[in-house]
Amino acid sequence: MGIMQRAEQALTEIVTMTGEEAVARKDDEGLVFVDVRDIREVEQSDTIEGSHHAPRGMIEFWFDPQSPYHREIYGDKDKTYVLFCNGNPRSALAAKALVDIGITNVAQLSGGMPAWREAGGPTVKKGRK
Repeated sequence: MGIMQRAEQALTEIVTMTGEEAVARKDDEGLVFVDVRDIREVEQSDTIEGSHHAPRGMIEFWFDPQSPYHREIYGDKDKTYVLFCNGNPRSALAAKALVDIGITNVAQLSGGMPAWREAGGPTVKKGRK
């Protein structure tokens, strides 16, 4: 099965949230938006205001409390982590990978950044520091 087919299958196995739903809940303290795009892509674009960055390649390591690379921001069981990319494939695969290791308080922003922008969600330009 190719990567796009795997992403499509992942979408059937994870919780998704539309751009409209996500924007309506943007101030919900129970949600944490997580950008899974490569850092170079984030630096050349915009991202969801207030979001955190966890690149797709490190997602399991940063979320897993048993990992030496675990980050505390991703360990709050009372939060729902809403993963997004520039569409669906990476965030769907990332969300599925987290579910597969037992992290169930995760969702995926369907349509990613384009859906967020279309719904009128606030963005910020990260840029290179």
